[in-house]
Amino acid sequence: MTPGARTARPRFLPALACMNAVLALTFGTFAAHGIKDPQAREWIMTGVMFQLPHVAAVFGLLAWRNSKLVRTGAWAVSLGSLVFAGNLDMLALGAPRWIAAFAPIGGSLMMIGWLWLGVVALAGERLDRVED
Repeated sequence: MTPGARTARPRFLPALACMNAVLALTFGTFAAHGIKDPQAREWIMTGVMFQLPHVAAVFGLLAWRNSKLVRTGAWAVSLGSLVFAGNLDMLALGAPRWIAAFAPIGGSLMMIGWLWLGVVALAGERLDRVED
């Protein structure tokens, strides 16, 4: 791997987190001011409630330990929150109900990411040798 390729890849995770933040803020604002249907508003706000804190968590994780193992968990958390919230947003915008079948995939990705990060945290520096 070239030195340039090694530094280019980590920027996609923060970019995904930023995209998650923009989507959460956009849909949250839209729900608060433009959605009259209470069920649709609730779906969007549930998505925002999961999505936005996970954005902050991704940046916190990268500040804690910017390693391949931590990034793997952060990717799962970030993608999971995007899938979960995105499904709820699509439902609120009138997508067919079967689309809700994908929400558990997002929730599972978030849980797997956090479980993985827990293992990484408990293992501490012992895993640093594995990464090299």
